[in-house]
Amino acid sequence: MGVHEAPAWLVPAFVRNVVGAGATAAPEQIRAAGDRLLERWSSPGREFHNVKHLVDVLVRVDELDSESHEPDLVRLAAWYHGAVFDSADRKAYANKGGEDEAASARVAYDELVGLGVPEAHARRVHDLVVALVRHSPNSLDVDCAVLCDADLAVLATEPQRYKAYLHDVRAEYAHLPAEDYVRARARILRKLLARPSLFSSPLAQAWEEPARQNVEAELQRLEKEQAAFEAARAVHDERVELEREAARQSGQQSDATPGATRHSGEGPFVGEGPAATP
Repeated sequence: MGVHEAPAWLVPAFVRNVVGAGATAAPEQIRAAGDRLLERWSSPGREFHNVKHLVDVLVRVDELDSESHEPDLVRLAAWYHGAVFDSADRKAYANKGGEDEAASARVAYDELVGLGVPEAHARRVHDLVVALVRHSPNSLDVDCAVLCDADLAVLATEPQRYKAYLHDVRAEYAHLPAEDYVRARARILRKLLARPSLFSSPLAQAWEEPARQNVEAELQRLEKEQAAFEAARAVHDERVELEREAARQSGQQSDATPGATRHSGEGPFVGEGPAATP
């Protein structure tokens, strides 16, 4: 989903949230900022972290709205959390992925202050975005919990949507070799499953079981793929070693066969070549 496919309500909702955060800028200036944000979310290479993902997160925030203390700020953090994205770095996915929360948070702060949002509110949006780096909110920070839960809610979708999500994420990192991607993805899933709970806000607890089922099923599949990669590598290594041994044996047979001779201090003597070996 790109700019042209974005729901008609999206940018007007952004304007309302910015105004709700205390902005003093004119509505058309705020709308222009929303349009620029949509352009960021629609940049090439965003197969998953695109406008559709933004909409999904905003919808999930709406579902958890009653638990939020400052819903306008939470929604603005959702808008800005993927403002900066680059999946090109081969090391990126092994760590967090292409989303750069620190850079996105700086964009949020600078743009919101520029729109006349009070500095304290702009700083709060900045901090909410940064909190997504670990997805482990302070239990007392309900707004942070709502944002983190909304961002992870895709894990709890029905199997067909989860399958589509996996397809899109893989497409986003199509430049990574399959084995590297599988290893990195499995590492991420193991970290998620090691957490006592994937979701922190009370209303999101209903997502826990389906999310764990999806993640566990995916991890089982990835572990099978990892085992297949390792088995294939073992076969390859064994074949290479056999070829090296055969080459050594062939070399020993050649050395034992009369052929060219060498006179001391005279360099190579041009004579008959090595006898052919079977």
